Amino acid sequence: SGEYLSEKQWWAIEPHLPKLKSRGRPWRDNRQCLEGILWILRSGARWQDLPARYPSPATCWRRLQLWTEQERWLSIWRALLGKLNARQRLDFQEAFIDGSFAAAKKGRRDRADEARKGSKLMVLADGQGIPVGVTVHSASPAEVTLVAPTLKMSRRLLGRLPQRLIADKGYDSDPLRAALAKRHIQQITPHRCNRRRAPRQDGRALRRYRRRWKIERTIAWLHQFRRLRVRYERRADIHQAFLSLGCSIICFRTLNRAKC
Repeated sequence: SGEYLSEKQWWAIEPHLPKLKSRGRPWRDNRQCLEGILWILRSGARWQDLPARYPSPATCWRRLQLWTEQERWLSIWRALLGKLNARQRLDFQEAFIDGSFAAAKKGRRDRADEARKGSKLMVLADGQGIPVGVTVHSASPAEVTLVAPTLKMSRRLLGRLPQRLIADKGYDSDPLRAALAKRHIQQITPHRCNRRRAPRQDGRALRRYRRRWKIERTIAWLHQFRRLRVRYERRADIHQAFLSLGCSIICFRTLNRAKC
């Protein structure tokens, strides 16, 4: 087994990576490059600090870029979620959503977001806290406006939507409730203290809000990967690739616990 991937984990990932074909100089092994990418994800170090036991930083970066453009990371994540779903480890009776801010250290700043230098990460987790959707956005939009694209990504991965969506007071929005209701999703969100309109939240359903700590735990799991705490990538798709890879590792951990 490798430094970060066991044999079983590699067997699950290998079919989703392209086969190596070259008419000239042979390609470096996919597993070695993936181990190097995982070292960057976990350590948060610079590419030039990649240890010599891995392929060169340029080789690992090019492989990361290639697999991102081919959407290989989403394919791996989707397959792992499918395995969890087949073992009835996913709970879509309810889901949790929240946002997290990642500061940028390489000058990544959108023109419409001069006040805040960084990115906003939207995380959607199922009833067990397993990440089923993660998206990257500029820091300026309100999180309530980013719910729809995050749900869209989750549907792309799983082909389904949760029955209930649990979020904090920042998502107390009547237009959002109406939009979710059209999708047959019940929103469970406590009202803001300064709300002027008539209350719409059923107090009985708020008992589920007590479990909102699960989304905080999921975000903490993602922040264990140091590359995700701060955004070093200028390209949003590369940062999204690291996020998808981190979510895949969390799915692997859940699968291992399910076998015990």
